[in-house]
Amino acid sequence: MRDASPPPGGLPRTVLRSETLIVLALSLGASAVSALISFIGSLTKPGALKEQAATLNGSYAPGRPWLDLSWQLFGIATALVPVVLVAHLLLREGSGMRAIGFDRTRPWPDLGRGALVAAGIGSAGLAFYLAARATGFNLTVVPESLPDVWWKYPVLILSAIQNSVVEEVVVVGYLLRRLGQLGWTPMAALVASSVLRGSYHLYQGVGGFIGNVVMGVVFVLLYRRWGRVGPLVVAHALLDIVAFVGYGLLAGKVGWLPTV
Repeated sequence: MRDASPPPGGLPRTVLRSETLIVLALSLGASAVSALISFIGSLTKPGALKEQAATLNGSYAPGRPWLDLSWQLFGIATALVPVVLVAHLLLREGSGMRAIGFDRTRPWPDLGRGALVAAGIGSAGLAFYLAARATGFNLTVVPESLPDVWWKYPVLILSAIQNSVVEEVVVVGYLLRRLGQLGWTPMAALVASSVLRGSYHLYQGVGGFIGNVVMGVVFVLLYRRWGRVGPLVVAHALLDIVAFVGYGLLAGKVGWLPTV
């Protein structure tokens, strides 16, 4: 499929370009800059990368579980604001989220395809992470460090869903559509989307960057084949749910899972 239809509503390309930069600056573009700074900082610390840790889903208010829960839910909700902005911008051009395949018109195919993609990528991704860490190209990734409270796993699941929606809607559906409308070639748009995905995972190390660039290429190709980000959101959510919840259940109990 093509990445985009003709420019919507007669909007000039300067407007589309500015709009795209604003969306990225409010979301994963800013995350990419933050990850780059974090990666540079990790290189200046003594010791190998695998001896350092990148912690996700940490506690905001240790020792105060109800306040911590409020912060967790607030963080998840505010992280979804760029997706709301994308929905507004797509509605403005007269298409809406259906234009990128993020709707409820094909729930079962989306779920089935997403599950198959997650199954295929999950095992390969874990093997790549363990290999990258063993060779010193990756930090130790700690998917969660929440306290053992009743809301721990529901919050981890919500966080996984939030990550998947933001990343796939912004970096695949929206970005490819806008780059196509700006005249980028399909190959250039694929490279931009994939490198951006890798960049905001740089906080994990070189291995995290390379692994996510590869994942980005696969996701772009699947999006072009199916014309929908729905399956990609499902796949990404399943991958993160298994990583977050699995780490919470297995950390310290199995020898092959690195911990700090």
